[in-house]
Amino acid sequence: MMLGVITMVLTADSKEQLDQDTDAVLAVARKHMCQLAVLKYQQFDGLNTVLPIGTRRINAFRTLTTESLAVFIPFKVQEIMDKGGIYFGENAISHNLIMVNKANLLNQSAFLLGIPGSGKSFSAKELITFLMLNTDDDILICDPEAEFVALVEAMGEDVGTVIHVAAGGKDRINAMYMVEGYGEINPIVEKSQFIISLVGQISEKEIGPQHKSIIDRCVAQVYREAPETGVAPTLCTLREKLLEQPEFKAQELALTLELFTTGSLDAFGHQSNVDLDKRVVVFNIRDLSEQMKPAGLLVITDTILNRVTLNWKKGKRTHVFIDEFHMVFNTEQSANFFTNAWRQFRKRNAYPTAITQNVTYLLDSDQARTMISNSEFIVMLNQAAPDREKLATLLNISNEQMSYVTNADAGCGLIRYGRALVPFINRFPKDTELYQLMTTKPGEGVFGGGNENA
Repeated sequence: MMLGVITMVLTADSKEQLDQDTDAVLAVARKHMCQLAVLKYQQFDGLNTVLPIGTRRINAFRTLTTESLAVFIPFKVQEIMDKGGIYFGENAISHNLIMVNKANLLNQSAFLLGIPGSGKSFSAKELITFLMLNTDDDILICDPEAEFVALVEAMGEDVGTVIHVAAGGKDRINAMYMVEGYGEINPIVEKSQFIISLVGQISEKEIGPQHKSIIDRCVAQVYREAPETGVAPTLCTLREKLLEQPEFKAQELALTLELFTTGSLDAFGHQSNVDLDKRVVVFNIRDLSEQMKPAGLLVITDTILNRVTLNWKKGKRTHVFIDEFHMVFNTEQSANFFTNAWRQFRKRNAYPTAITQNVTYLLDSDQARTMISNSEFIVMLNQAAPDREKLATLLNISNEQMSYVTNADAGCGLIRYGRALVPFINRFPKDTELYQLMTTKPGEGVFGGGNENA
């Protein structure tokens, strides 16, 4: 493709002044990587070309560079400019804004992938901020590292609440709570599957068929008896029921649940005492041990599913953000539960977003691979070499396109939007209060230990 040359006229009172002005213009052009040349013996033709009479007397063309040419090729530059969309950066090729409205996609499931320091948490917080400002949707966040706490607390108590789940903490969430409409078919059966998943996460022994049968029987009994007492069942209620069973394996299960009922992690074993009705809710589980975080993540996911169900009945949309997503695939039971919950999120007008840095670990799970390949919105930030190869194979991405996630700067990468692949740049101004609340870079902002007023 060729491009016509731009012609301009310089005038001066003397030849010496004209030469000086010409040298000055050429110097400015070179500074901005632009080539200019002086017309020799073609001044008359150049003047006629400049005049607004629609004629071109200078027969000169220049070849475009590959980068410049790409902007003019429709099938090369893909844009995301959805009506009612949320800002998600700048197109790295065309430099147009990227405005994303996930309601236009076949499904609204999303993944945010990248190595530590690539900008995952910052991108998620930026998206949450824009959702707060531009929509009336509710936002629920599972936060294993307390990275979202400062941002939500800055919103004010009338907007958001932070639930601090910790051993010996005062905040409690009833893991047995179940709203009307819970599950897809039989709520008690699905709650039973959740309890099986929970026990599987905290038990050192494998949960076999006999254990599952006992759990299923006792869960059904405590929910049948609940209307008689008028009190919602708790894990304490379930443990008492297990102790009444004649099987020795029931006693083993009761011992396993002791940690969550009368032990140090009783935050999930009693009636809830926290406000779950705020527009933005953060579940902070940083102070749980690494061994207990997957179990805490399961309970919080189940709690979020209850809230999503309530919002769905009200016709209200919910955005769900789950950090350290790879943890839920530690056991087969928890993976099955979460796969089912992910499906229910989509069906109940909830937009789930999974955030993780351990892409290789995630892709080792067949269920997780299926969830990623079926998701319509995937943000890939800087990726390690093994992760790039696996993602390229799974999502059918070329080496040229994957170059945008190779040694990429923080906040830059590749967006998969439906079937489109769009490289993006997203740099946030550092001299703002929002940056100080959102950054997790060491030495910067509230989370990083820096000066939030810097």
